[in-house]
Amino acid sequence: MASPNAPSLSAGQPNELLYEILAVVQQNSLDLAAVRNECEQLRQANAFLEIKLKEGFQNQNQNSRSVTPGFMTPQAPSSPQLRASKSPFLTNAIPPIAQSQSYHPSPLGGSALASFPFGQTRDIPGFYAVIPAGGAGTRLWPLSREEYPKFLLDLTLKGRTLIQATWDRLLPLSSATRTTIVAGPAHVGVIQRQLPDLVAENLFCEPGPKDSMAAIGLAAAVLAKRDPDAIIGSFAADHMISGDDAFLSAVAEAVEVARNDYLVTIGIAPSHPSTGFGYVRLGEKLDIKQAPNARLVSSFKEKPDARTAAAYIATGTYRWNAGMFVSKATFLMELLKEYNLGLYTALMKIADVWDDEPKRKSVLEEAWPRLEKIPIDNAIAEPAALTGRVAVIPATFGWDDVGDFSSLADLLPAELNQPRILGDSNLVITEQVAGGIVVPQSGRLITCLGVDDLVIVDMPDTLLVTTRARSQEVKRLVKKTGDAGWHDLLKRHPHQMTITE
Repeated sequence: MASPNAPSLSAGQPNELLYEILAVVQQNSLDLAAVRNECEQLRQANAFLEIKLKEGFQNQNQNSRSVTPGFMTPQAPSSPQLRASKSPFLTNAIPPIAQSQSYHPSPLGGSALASFPFGQTRDIPGFYAVIPAGGAGTRLWPLSREEYPKFLLDLTLKGRTLIQATWDRLLPLSSATRTTIVAGPAHVGVIQRQLPDLVAENLFCEPGPKDSMAAIGLAAAVLAKRDPDAIIGSFAADHMISGDDAFLSAVAEAVEVARNDYLVTIGIAPSHPSTGFGYVRLGEKLDIKQAPNARLVSSFKEKPDARTAAAYIATGTYRWNAGMFVSKATFLMELLKEYNLGLYTALMKIADVWDDEPKRKSVLEEAWPRLEKIPIDNAIAEPAALTGRVAVIPATFGWDDVGDFSSLADLLPAELNQPRILGDSNLVITEQVAGGIVVPQSGRLITCLGVDDLVIVDMPDTLLVTTRARSQEVKRLVKKTGDAGWHDLLKRHPHQMTITE
C-alpha cells in the first residue's frame, strides 16, 4: 500500500519523463557526433598545415644557402652493380658493392658540425653495428606487406633496397664480421639473399615482434657475451640517409661519447616542422675532446602537432629523434636492469644460451612470448635522460624514416607541377595535376585529370587512393581491410610469386 505522504503521479507523467530522457540521450548523441566531426576536421587541417609549413620551409631553403637543407634524394655511386629500374622490387640478386680498405670521400657529400678526425680507414675497433629489421608493412601498404616490408624494397629505383643501403652505409665503420641484423622469421630468407656477405651467426631471428627494446636488448646482451667491451650502434633498416660523410662522422663521435658511459642518440637537424617524428631537446655541452658537438639530452618530446613543431624549430634547440642509439653493450643492459628488471632478466637468460642452438630454441619458446613490448625510448632513454645519462650528437645529414607516402613522395624527383612516379612513367598520363605520388605496379595505364596531391598505388591485386594530407592514416585502412577478411592482401605480396631476390 502506498504511503499517504508519497507524491501522486498522473498517468501521463511517466511517459513525459521517458520522453525527456530520450531527448537528452538523442542530444548527447548529436553532440558526440559533432565533436567527432570537429576532431576529424582538426586532424585534416593539421595534416594540411604540416604540408604547407613543409613547403614553406623548403622554399625558404631553396632561396637561402645559409639554411640547413632538407632531405635530398641521394645519388647512388656509379657502380656496375647498380642499375636504373622501373620497379621497387629487385628481380635478381645484386652482388655486394666492393669495399675498399682506404677511405674515399663519399659521392653524397655532406659534413658534420665538426668533422671527426678519421685516419686512412673508417673502421672503429670494437664497434658493432646493429640493424633492427622489423615492421608489418602497414605504413606503405599496399606497396609493402607484412611479409615484404619497406626495408626489402628499392624505393629510389637505384638498384639497392633500404636494408642493402643501410648495410653499405655502416660497413666502413664495422665490417661484415661486426654487423648484426635482428629480424623476424618471415624476413630472414629474403635478407640472406639480399645480403650475401652477412655472417650467419650475426643474423638474430626474433620469434615475434616485441618492439625496439627487445630487439636492441637482445643484440646488446648477446654481443656483450661475445665481447664484453663491445660498443653497439643501432640503426633501423628502413631509413633513408643522404650525406654519408656527415653520418659516419656523427656515428664516430657518438662512439667516443659512449665510451664515457652514456647512452647516445643522434639528433637530426629538422628541415620542416614534422608531426610524424619525435623530438630531442638539446641540453648542456659535454666536455669530451673527441666529441666537440656532443650535448646532454634535456628531454624527449612525443610527436607534436604542426604549430608545436614549428615552435620547436624556431627555438633552434630541438632535433628530430631518429631512433639511432649508440652505447656500450654492457651499459645499455645496466640501464635496462635498472628500469625494467623483468625484460633484462629474460634477455640475459636468452643470451646465456644464444650460441647453443638447441638450448636457444627451447629458451626462446619459453621466454620470448612473455617479453614486454616497449620501445627503447620509453624503456630506458627517457628515464635515463632525467638523470643526465643520455647524450645527443646534433647532425646535419639528410634523414627520413619514409613513414608514409607523403614522405616517400619527397624523396623522388619530379617535373614542376607534376606528381612523383615510383615506377614506369610511361604508365602515367596526367593533365592539370600537381603534387602527389603515383605508384604504377599493375601494368595498367593510370590517367589523372585535375586532381592535386593524390596518392595512387596501383598493385596487381589492390588499388589505394588517398591524399598526401591523409597518408599517415593508411594504417586505419589496413585495419579495416583485415577486419573485412582480406588477410592475404595484407600479408603476402604479389611480387613474391614472380621474383627471386
